[in-house]
Parts: sequence; C-alpha cells; structure tokens
Amino acid sequence: MKRNWIKICSVVVFCGWLAGGIDVSGSPAPVSQSDNVRRDAVVLAVEKVMPAVVNISTETVVQRRNPFDDLWRDFFGPYYGRNSEVRYSLGSGVIIDEEGYILTNLHVVQQATRIWVSLADGRKLEAETVSDLRHSDVALLKLKTEKEERFTAVAFAQEDDLLLGETVIALGNPFGLGGSVTRGILSSKNRRPPVENEEMDVQDWLQIDAAINPGNSGGPLINLAGELIGLNVAVYSKGDGIGFAIPIRAVSEALSLMLTPESVGNLWFGAVMEGRGELSIKSVDIGSPAEIAGIQPGDIIETINNSPAKNLIEANRLILKASEKSRPVNFSLKRGEATKKVVVTLVPESEYFNEEYLQKRLGMKLEKLTPEIAETLGVQMMDAFGVMEVQSGSSADKVGIRPGMLIYGMDGEALSDTVKFARALHKKTKDQKVRLSVRIQRRTGNFIESRNAEVEITLQ
Repeated sequence: MKRNWIKICSVVVFCGWLAGGIDVSGSPAPVSQSDNVRRDAVVLAVEKVMPAVVNISTETVVQRRNPFDDLWRDFFGPYYGRNSEVRYSLGSGVIIDEEGYILTNLHVVQQATRIWVSLADGRKLEAETVSDLRHSDVALLKLKTEKEERFTAVAFAQEDDLLLGETVIALGNPFGLGGSVTRGILSSKNRRPPVENEEMDVQDWLQIDAAINPGNSGGPLINLAGELIGLNVAVYSKGDGIGFAIPIRAVSEALSLMLTPESVGNLWFGAVMEGRGELSIKSVDIGSPAEIAGIQPGDIIETINNSPAKNLIEANRLILKASEKSRPVNFSLKRGEATKKVVVTLVPESEYFNEEYLQKRLGMKLEKLTPEIAETLGVQMMDAFGVMEVQSGSSADKVGIRPGMLIYGMDGEALSDTVKFARALHKKTKDQKVRLSVRIQRRTGNFIESRNAEVEITLQ
C-alpha cells in the first residue's frame, strides 16, 4: 500500500510539472511563457503602429466628352454634351501627427472630389488634401473633425538608419476590411524601378520582398522598432515578390516642401523648414516676409514664440496660432555660435500673389476661368486662365498671344489657381524665360477651331 501511494504521488508531481503548474523544487511554477513567445518583435511593432494605419477611399467626378461636342457646341452652347461619371479608388495611409495629418501616395487621392478615411477603430471621417508633391508621389491629408481630437501617430525612423537584410513590415488597410500585414527584408536601398509617369522621381527607392497589394499603396513600411521607414508604393509587375517603397529620407524632404504656412494656412512666410527634433531653414524666397525679417538658409530654429518646435507640423502649428491672432511670429535662431532673434509678420498669400502680380510678370491680364467666362469663350476647360488683355510691346505680345486665348500650363505644370501660378512665377527671376501652354481658338463660320501650342516668353 505504501509503495502504491508513492507511485500515485510521483505521477501527480510529474503531470503537474508537465502542465507547468507545479515546480519539482516545491515552489510555485512560473506563468506560462507561450504568449511572450508568440508576441515577438514583429507582433509588437504591428500592435504599436496599426492604430495609425487607415484606409482611404475617394470619389472623383470625371467629365465625359462626346467626340462631336466641339461640332455641335456652337449651336447648343458651351455645355452641350456635358455629362459626368463618378469614379472610386482605394488605398491606404498612415497618421503622422496627433491632430490628424495623414501621409499617402498622391496617385491614391489625385483629382479626388471627396476623400474618406476609415480609421482603425471603425470610424469613417472625411479628409482634405493639404498639399502634394507630384514628383515624389506623396500627398498630405488632414482629417476633418467637428471637435478637437487626438489620434495615434506613427514615429519616424532616422533618415539614414536603414540596414540591408533587416526585417521590414508592410502595413495597410485595403478595401476598408481591416489591417493587413506582410513581412520581408530590405533588399536594396537604392533601386530605380521603371514607371509609366515620366515626371515621377523614382531615384533610390527601397526594394523589399514583402508582398504589397494594390490596396496597400500609401501604407507605411516600418522596422522592428515600429518606426516609419517608407511609404509602400508599387509592385514590380515583371518580378515575383518584388515591391517598392518611398524611403523615409524622400518622405521627409517632401514634407518640408508640403508643410509650410503657405500650404497649411495660405499665409506667405517664404522660408522652407526641414528636419525633425532640430529644425533648420532650407531656403528663403527673395522679398518674402522671412527674408525681410532676416532669416537665412542654415539657421537652426530653437523656439517659435518661446515654444520649442519638435517637428515640422508643430512648427507650422505655432506659426499659424500666432498669425490667427494677427500677432507677429518671434523666432529664436542659432546661427553659428550666435543666437538671433527675429520677428516675422506673415501676410495672406492672396494679398500679394494675385492677378495683378500675374499681369506685372507676364505682361498680360489673366482671369481664372469660371463657368461664366468659360461660357463666353465657348470652352469646357476650367483649370486654365483666359487672356483678357495683352500689354503692347510685351514679350507675350511679341510671340503672338492675344485676348481670347487660354493659358493652361507653365513649364509642363498644370495651373490650378491664381496663387500657385503667381508663387511659381515668384521663384523665377526677371528676364528668365518660361514656356506657356496655350490653347488658341478661332471661329470659322459656325465652327470653333481649337489647337494647342507652346510659346516661350521672357518674364518682366
């Protein structure tokens, strides 16, 4: 009996040991480590970043034209044959600031009439495009909220902290169905994949072997620390398991050009800031409020209105907060070993970059097309400027530009509004030549003949 009792106790102890509930030493067994084994670095990184990953859906109204529209428009009016259709697209994005700024690919939201963002918590909010950079395929959006909210944002990796062969994770929210995760390695830091759009700058993209589905375009590429190292952008159609991402360096450069008081608040500052943590002045426009105040390229921004600016978004927030109250903006700058105090008074862009500025630089009076002006001219094109007057003896006059013509591009870039057109001209010097895209219309009997041309004029 005693021998049987010993056998029973031995079996109980052994079974308990196997189950992890009893330690053979007699002390309580530790808690199971299975969860810790499963929750590895990849899982932790995903859990950290996924709340910042969003789905982006867009609506785009596209005007459809009948090939006989031009033939019959003279009889039935400029809006004959006008009809439209709504196109939809889907992609992903990532929140980069707690106030709701989102990064995505430009091709996801380009020409969108409305933009909707589905958050990780299930909510769907409308968003607007703050700015974009065509050559980098990067767009910056801002969530529209009825009240002040704070959102989970992704942290940025150091621009040069990339290791060949390191594990990378591609995240997205395709089709609004929830988070998507793929993993792989960083295969190359300087690939130049072929693209259909020749205007795209694809130098030094990241190549990865993590699967990137179309709906994941614009989503974040992160490292094991849960830091943003790039934006997922494309899959190489001629290879299996080859994807590309815009590197964090290029994303940061794009942000420095997009995150300005001009793009965020329509206020003319005239200086481009760059960097995170330590912000510096990249460039200064001639004649701008920044130059007048004494800001110079290379200046390091220590404080803005006595508050430190930890990143570009915070810097713009501090500038706009002061400007909203019609107060000048006080900068504390480090220039070499010295500290400089400057005061900048921003002005609304429309007060300077307007139709009068266009006339002064181009030698002709332009008006942004409205439905009424378009009807008068007998055209459907809206992203263009109508030539109203041409200054006698000006460069525009000498190359044959006449009232009634349309200006719809400059140096290959479309002209969306008066301010952007004037700002683009401001970056060019007197006597510099620019190439204008012109539509020439001529009435022949009951018909209107249209043709496009490229003319070069010298700026005044």
